[in-house]
Amino acid sequence: MSQHLPHRTLATTIAAALAAWVPATQAQQAATSEGEAQARTLDTVIVTVERREQDLQKYAGTAQAIEQDEIRQLGINNELRNLQALVPGMSMSNQEGNLEIFIRGVGSANNTELGDPGAAPHINGAYIPRPRGLGGMFFDLERVEINKGPQGTLRGRNALAGTLNIVTRRPDFHDFGGYAQLEVGNRGHQAGEFALNLPMGGVAGLRVAGYSVEKDSSFENAGASQHLEPAGIQDEQGGRVSFLYDAGEGLTVFAMADMGKEGGTGYPGANIYTAARAGYTPDDLDLRKVIYRGPQGVLDSTNWGAMTSIGYDFGPVALEYNASYRDVDYQQTNAASDGIYWPGRNIAPVSPTNPDGIDYDLYSTNYWQTQSQSQVHELRLSSADDTRLRWTTGLFHFEEDQQVGYLSLVDKGRWYSGTEFTMPEVKGRSSAIFADGTFDLDERTRLKGGLRYSREFKSRYGIGGNWALGLPGVGGDFATRLGTPGFEPALLKRPNFDVGGLTSQADLARFLLQGILREGGNDTIGQQIGGVANGGDFGCVDRPDIGGDTIDCPYESWVQVSGIPGQQFGESRFSFTDWRVGVEHDLSPDHMVYATVSSGHKAGGFNDTFDPEDIPETFRPESIVAWEIGSKSSHRWFGRPSTFNISAFYYDYTDQVFQDLAVIAVNQDGEATGFSLVNRNVGESAIWGVEAESVMRFGGGFMLNLNALYLNSEIKEGTVADVRSQNHDAGGITSLIDLSGNELPLASKLTFNVRLQQTIEVAAGTFDWQLLAAYRSAYYLTQYNNRDVVYISDTAGTVDRIEDAATAGFPDRQRGETTLNAGIGFTTLSGAWRFEAWGSNLLDNDVSQKALVGSGINVRFLNDARSYGLRARYQF
Repeated sequence: MSQHLPHRTLATTIAAALAAWVPATQAQQAATSEGEAQARTLDTVIVTVERREQDLQKYAGTAQAIEQDEIRQLGINNELRNLQALVPGMSMSNQEGNLEIFIRGVGSANNTELGDPGAAPHINGAYIPRPRGLGGMFFDLERVEINKGPQGTLRGRNALAGTLNIVTRRPDFHDFGGYAQLEVGNRGHQAGEFALNLPMGGVAGLRVAGYSVEKDSSFENAGASQHLEPAGIQDEQGGRVSFLYDAGEGLTVFAMADMGKEGGTGYPGANIYTAARAGYTPDDLDLRKVIYRGPQGVLDSTNWGAMTSIGYDFGPVALEYNASYRDVDYQQTNAASDGIYWPGRNIAPVSPTNPDGIDYDLYSTNYWQTQSQSQVHELRLSSADDTRLRWTTGLFHFEEDQQVGYLSLVDKGRWYSGTEFTMPEVKGRSSAIFADGTFDLDERTRLKGGLRYSREFKSRYGIGGNWALGLPGVGGDFATRLGTPGFEPALLKRPNFDVGGLTSQADLARFLLQGILREGGNDTIGQQIGGVANGGDFGCVDRPDIGGDTIDCPYESWVQVSGIPGQQFGESRFSFTDWRVGVEHDLSPDHMVYATVSSGHKAGGFNDTFDPEDIPETFRPESIVAWEIGSKSSHRWFGRPSTFNISAFYYDYTDQVFQDLAVIAVNQDGEATGFSLVNRNVGESAIWGVEAESVMRFGGGFMLNLNALYLNSEIKEGTVADVRSQNHDAGGITSLIDLSGNELPLASKLTFNVRLQQTIEVAAGTFDWQLLAAYRSAYYLTQYNNRDVVYISDTAGTVDRIEDAATAGFPDRQRGETTLNAGIGFTTLSGAWRFEAWGSNLLDNDVSQKALVGSGINVRFLNDARSYGLRARYQF
């Protein structure tokens, strides 16, 4: 007798073990062949999560596909982040126009030019490296696919947490038609959308679509400067042209070009730090009442792209070439604020020149500029779908060029008047070779496997650091005005980015002034250091609007331009391998069980340059290995077709990147005197959970969708700098905090949604309605998990004081909330007209979806407030 189990016997043993875990129900065993056929066709959803079209019920993994009609009818519209109400375990937020996606507690909040998403976004399968303006792609869709868990083999780059794929509507070869849609709603909502399909001889088609939306902000200006509009006002337009050719002779061509334009007042955040220090919790206050002051928030963003897919089917194999190009040009002036309003707070300072506190003459704010040009190329060779071994292999290449600028101004600044990070040259490159396949051991059992080898490269050149000024007057105070009305930063229009050899006061002053494209009407910096740039003296300015004590001219003898941004350079190179193995077994034609192990990575990178003589410190790619077992079944429930899917998973999350502290300056005695935060691989976490979903049909046209996730996340190790405790009086030193035992940010233990729908045929047409209730339990917004803040005063770790997180201004727990969406519609008998009413976040809950914390900062980025409206659609 052989001492080794044959492959078929081994697979049967695994399948039997899975069958014992999820036994077939008695109803399934007794189902008739006719009933099974009906169950198999229940709500068949074709997806491309494995890079091939397949029934979602036949996919061995956890994924969701949400159709365009479902999205529209529930009022999600172009608010892409509202999609999370339909997807348990997914969290989406928007910071300065960058969409952050977390799935099952895994993602990335690094929005810098060197950061990468942790959940990879795609459009029609094409990777998007900078997820800005994705809401502008959210029209005329087929569906949105969300794949949960690492997808390193199938999707590759930065699919650590999973993927989100926006699938647009493709042209139809045969029918001329389209639609026109208008809608109105609360907060001044006005929107329009259209699509036109043009068949071309039965072998090709052209589709043109577009949209426009205007909507007022959900935030309120609670300050004295009522001429300022709050952040969050939307003004967006987009368009798309698609072409498809297929003559049935093996050659297929798909091409698409799209463009989106975003205006308005920028993406809103609410700083709760001062309110928390005053003793208020986020639940006590209206987080949408913000005290705006200074410059008006302005957003100007253009996002366009083109893609093509050319395939030829040779019969036994098919060859496909995919290419895409995307260009992002994003600019934003932040709507500056003094945080949120709380009862009794003065909304403007009272002074001799402002006795009534009616204006806040302070123009500190942030300026952002991001430009990205990226291209993706992929060559794939695939076997036919009807073979015993179905395989895909190919090559992948990605390139990105970025130019980014950031300027943080401190109007009436003391000792410094700004921080600038401007990078005219940032490059990223990734190449991979991959293979993936499924082999039929027999008619019921399949083995799956895949391998992908990737190489990553990043580099950067530019400047970064403080604009440092010391301008005290004799016997008086010191201040500089910068950024007042009319001010424009130079950013990428700077004439020079080389700071090598700039040491004299004239050189330093000249470099700072080159960062200003146009001075503001009340700025003083030109008068103060303009002469120095030309080899002359400092100009002392004594004006009552400078703030604090006015300057007593002349200046002290030791006035100086203390510093300019330092030279930034660096590069990183990494390579890694992703893989997956798995087995599927059909217990019946309508019941599949599976087990998989897969891996994924998120790209590594490097930190800022602190010493021109040193090579910047790098951090390695993050990695997850995920185990998952599951069952997917279609069955008869009380005589009605239904589905029930369940999976259990465990993630081993290693090389996790957290912010740590680096010494960037020492005194003559070798003692550390300056500190900065850097990214380091100092974390490891474990994540496990169970997810279940079911679709059930009832009599009377009712259908019920249930989806639930239990998630447990725990940081196993990670001692890092606590940015909340940064002590700038001691060079920027922070205390250290051990994160072990904490939960991952944004990882609710329990999320579930219930969606009830009904369709009723009446004499004049079809009436339908649906109701979505989504619950998400409490979660932490940061890795600190409301732990106490320990302030230290020196490098020896001498404790100055300890404060609980709320008292220190950093409460970071979001309580559990239920989100309620609803839609009701009527379609005429001819199908030409449809009328809808919709409502989103009908309970009007304010939910913090992200927190940005630091010294004196606790900015919350919120969900969209209650929205509702009416829509009319004409289909032709």
